[in-house]
Amino acid sequence: MVKLHSFDTKIHKVDSDNLVYPTRTMKTMADYDNLSIHILFTRKIGTDDVLLKVLFCGMDHTDLHQIKSEIYPPSYPLVPGHEVVGEVVELGTEVKKFKVGDIVGVGCLVGSCGECLYCDSNLENYCNDRLFSYTGINKDGTCTQGGSSSAKVVHQNWWGCKAPAHDLILGRKTITGSFIGSIETREILDFWAEKGLSSMIEVVKMDYANKAFEGMERNDVRYRFVPDVAGSNMK
Repeated sequence: MVKLHSFDTKIHKVDSDNLVYPTRTMKTMADYDNLSIHILFTRKIGTDDVLLKVLFCGMDHTDLHQIKSEIYPPSYPLVPGHEVVGEVVELGTEVKKFKVGDIVGVGCLVGSCGECLYCDSNLENYCNDRLFSYTGINKDGTCTQGGSSSAKVVHQNWWGCKAPAHDLILGRKTITGSFIGSIETREILDFWAEKGLSSMIEVVKMDYANKAFEGMERNDVRYRFVPDVAGSNMK
């Protein structure tokens, strides 16, 4: 087990021209390696981007399989986490959907081509150029980083936001599954928020991440692990 040291969740701008921020992340350097803390940098904040301070990030078997290179060959170093909840701390000049202080969510996709039939049909998860929350390559050549980090930059179209829920009963609608959900997953989240629904989780600190993954591998888990990223300060 790798010993983890201080996890600073403060966000400090280091390049005022490019709006680049250092972020403390938990990453692995190769499959089967333990997660350990490193300093990486966010990509440049564009006009349509949002910078958030990560508050919580769920852990599931997808993260475990990806760390172990069991889904497709990932790029290392790898920063896992695709169930992100954070607080908006900075906005690009063209961002209209959110304001500083909003609490938002980010899923496993953070981009797509925006031009194909799938994207035009709100089925971005089938786009050939879909961009995953981590192990993906941004247009500027930088790697996407998951939610096991103190900060994250995402385009405003890929954040959870309010949208009207559709009636699944009328109109002979059906429910089917896919490897990942489309951007319309936000409608389910809005429905849960409207009805005051919640799920049972186990909140842990970031220094428990390796043990949590070990438990998941043994199927020794009762509830979903959700690391308290912002509240973690390991010594």
